[in-house]
Parts: sequence; C-alpha cells; structure tokens
Amino acid sequence: MEKPGRFVERARDLEVYKRAYAVSLEVHRATLAFPKIEQYALADQLRRSSKAICANLAEGFAKQSHSKAEFARFVSMTMGSCSEVETWISYAFDLRYITQGQLDEWRQSYLQVHGMLVNLREKLT
Repeated sequence: MEKPGRFVERARDLEVYKRAYAVSLEVHRATLAFPKIEQYALADQLRRSSKAICANLAEGFAKQSHSKAEFARFVSMTMGSCSEVETWISYAFDLRYITQGQLDEWRQSYLQVHGMLVNLREKLT
C-alpha cells in the first residue's frame, strides 16, 4: 500500500507493480527449466501473462494524466492477466513442472496482487 501523501511518479513505484514484478521474475526463472517441448507453449504463456501485469500497469499509469478511466480500464485488463497466470500455474503444477511449494507461493502472491489491483481500481472509479 502506498504511503499517504507520497507522490508516485512511475508505475514501478506502485507497491502492486513491485510485487507483481518480483513474482514475475520468479516465474520466468522457473519456466526456463520446463521441458523443451513446453518452451514455446506453456512456459511462454506463463511468462507472457505474468509480464503483462507489469506492462499493463505501466501503460495505464502513463495514460492516467489524460484519463483516470483509461487507467482503470488497464487495471481491469491487468486483473485478467493475473487470473490467466493462475490458470497457467495450475497447468504447470498438474503437469509436474513446479512443486507444491511453488504453486502455493505463486498462488498466494497472485492473490495478493489481484487484491491490490481491486483496491487500485476502486480508487480510480
């Protein structure tokens, strides 16, 4: 949560961005160990959707000077990417590419990120 009265200059200054970026790096590193057959399928989808969270936050944040509604729209898209990541994580676990510990940690992280996104969108509308 941002500290009251603290000016946020860039999307990367948002706590939700920082959290999403950190877990995205973990996901990226782990997917590099997926089987070769999955590198252009499941691993790629998981990497792209996890990175889309940060990318959409950054793009929407940059547009907020013109329209808070536009930023809110990007936050909503980001929530969709968060849900997409959760789906791919489930596949990765069921295919035994990640451990129960990774599954639990990532689910918790993305649940937290999703909640932060909900709060951010509510502040924008």
